[in-house]
Amino acid sequence: MADLFIIGGGINGCGIARDAAGRGLSVILAEQGDLAQATSSSSTKLFHGGLRYLEYFEFRLVREALEERETLLAAMPHISWPMRFVLPWHRDMRFDTDTPTSRLLGLVMPWMKGRRPAWLIRLGLFLYDTLGGRKILPPTRTLDLATDPAGKPLHPKFRHAYEYSDCWIEDSRLVVLNARDAQARGARILVQTPVISATRTADHWEVVTNGEGGPITHRARALVNAGGPWVEDIIRNVARINSTEGVRLVRGSHVVTRKLYDHDRCYFFQGTDGRIIFAIPYEQDFTLIGTTDKDHQGAPKDAVCTDEERDYLLAFASNYFAKPVTRDDVVWTYSGVRPLYNDGAKSATAATRDYVLSLDQTGAPLLNVFGGKITTYRRLAESALEKLSPFFPGVQGKWTARQPLPGGNFPVDGVANLTARLKSAHPYLSDYHAARLIRAYGTEAATVLGNAKSFADLGRDFGATLTQAELNWLMTHEYARHAADVVWRRSKLGLRMTPVQIAALDDFMTTRQAANPAAE
Repeated sequence: MADLFIIGGGINGCGIARDAAGRGLSVILAEQGDLAQATSSSSTKLFHGGLRYLEYFEFRLVREALEERETLLAAMPHISWPMRFVLPWHRDMRFDTDTPTSRLLGLVMPWMKGRRPAWLIRLGLFLYDTLGGRKILPPTRTLDLATDPAGKPLHPKFRHAYEYSDCWIEDSRLVVLNARDAQARGARILVQTPVISATRTADHWEVVTNGEGGPITHRARALVNAGGPWVEDIIRNVARINSTEGVRLVRGSHVVTRKLYDHDRCYFFQGTDGRIIFAIPYEQDFTLIGTTDKDHQGAPKDAVCTDEERDYLLAFASNYFAKPVTRDDVVWTYSGVRPLYNDGAKSATAATRDYVLSLDQTGAPLLNVFGGKITTYRRLAESALEKLSPFFPGVQGKWTARQPLPGGNFPVDGVANLTARLKSAHPYLSDYHAARLIRAYGTEAATVLGNAKSFADLGRDFGATLTQAELNWLMTHEYARHAADVVWRRSKLGLRMTPVQIAALDDFMTTRQAANPAAE
């Protein structure tokens, strides 16, 4: 009998699995599709405190997230790194918002009529700099956009800006690396394995999965429902429990365009409707713009960026960029559904981004995970284990802070050195190829390449620098089963590959698994 059975292979499920396995608990995790297939691969790819959440006075959430930025940077310097964000400002900017801050400002300074004074923005950035005990990241500074290169792509009406720090994260790789580390510590990770029922007894759960080998019954002392957008469905239709708790499904859509500017900084744009969006350098040759906040109706798997959302993001960005961003610039769109705890907020934008852990003890324990941010996934996992620990006397304590994920055992500032060493050992790699491998696999990149002395030694070339050697690693060690797992989640090589190349890759993977399924 296992100690924990976890439903859901997103960041929360895999983070809890890793933490629990590292404390000595026996863990089984089942994911109905691919790891990070839903929300956890569809984020804006940021480790950030959430600057705009200060307007909602969510100081604890922001402080916890800010503290986590540097904790996580130290544990995964290959898939996360610091970025600088430019927030343009001019005195006529107005915002139609109903946040606590805007209401207070309207009460004490009614003549502002929705404007955000510079001192208020600077105060928010001061709090952002100090709440989390920042040590690695540089502080906020003021920019003159007339002379700074960050002003060149922008409309000339923007003369002033603030520049602050946040961090990038390869979101779906974060999930996979947590799953790998959990497995290395004894957890069983089951992908393409839906849970069809969970039946509670007085002291354990009987969980039925229906994976590649057909229905199997597992027994576990506690059940963790980390189903993300499906958390409510699991409560009602899998565990068959009545509950008043639920989630508010909020769709966040993004567009990826051709590269819109040459520098390596990001933009934080504020809209007259109270929303904010980011424009971020993406995959070296592109720009990522997002996100929207729309209440989502229908199945989470059906979320797509609608034409309305695409046009909204393009118009929003065009209010800032000197050259309008058009539909012709768009090369890809994606959308994810965020399962926010249903706190009764009037709008999707106002709904809390904090997480809620609900423990049901009427029999064997059930922990339901609602909401959360990718930035605070590790703290969420610690909180989950704190709630579950009383059921497992003698379980070990917290351990994950600053503990490297696979491939992350090198200094925060060591990427350039690691890349140079990889190129020295494998001189046939292009600069792009070497950099991509380090940013994906860190110190394990050398293991992925093995003893290859030439590009040909890496086996079949699938296009866009994806080789058979790398694919072998992804299928053997990173749970990849289909082409989409490889080119849209383990990487974003789908932006550089043709549909014909992706189809050929899928055929190859299907044939390989059919010939030797046990090896996967």
